[in-house]
Amino acid sequence: MDFYAPQTFHIYNQGNNRRQIFFSDENYNFFLWKMRSYLLPFGDLIAFCLMPNHFHWLFYVKNESISRDELWSHVDQIEWIRRKHVYGSSAIPVKRKRRPSKEEQEQISLNAAIGIILQSYAQALNKQRDESGVVFRPKCKVKDGWTDEFVSVDSSGGPFSSGNDYLYNCFRYIHNNPTKAGLVKNNTDWLYSSARDYEGLTEESICNLELGRQLVEYL
Repeated sequence: MDFYAPQTFHIYNQGNNRRQIFFSDENYNFFLWKMRSYLLPFGDLIAFCLMPNHFHWLFYVKNESISRDELWSHVDQIEWIRRKHVYGSSAIPVKRKRRPSKEEQEQISLNAAIGIILQSYAQALNKQRDESGVVFRPKCKVKDGWTDEFVSVDSSGGPFSSGNDYLYNCFRYIHNNPTKAGLVKNNTDWLYSSARDYEGLTEESICNLELGRQLVEYL
């Protein structure tokens, strides 16, 4: 996957051989924590939907790569928040063995970070279910902004159009997944989608709702 900034991308993947990848609320929530940890340091999530056998992200890339130190610092911060959320006052602080300083300053790409999300989730799922094997398809699919004449944002943060309403259709498509699959009656009934966030039904969102509204309203 070749990402570049600043640009918006539709990123999606499914279970290998279309196998189920989420089996419980615990699975969905664990994957969301992984997204917070490894995805957000590279940009802003505009929309998402996690389905039983696949997922969709609409993601605005700010940085194609960052230093490993910056990523691990963010990961440790999110992991500490997760532990407090799960274990309360009995949460154990994060103690990471830091790598040599030179290695810490080396860059890690968004591609590599996405790989960590999928690999770490797959390992945890296989361990939980006492299984083995490939969980996700080998490569995520990505819709490139320029190729698909995306509406995106410019360097000053304002929206611009390069030709059509792909982003708006993609935004709607992602949120319509649960109802099209017959899982719920209304998009906002599905717990693992940003549709609820945009309707104000959650206390906090993993998405940049302000940017998402700007892009959609622009269209």
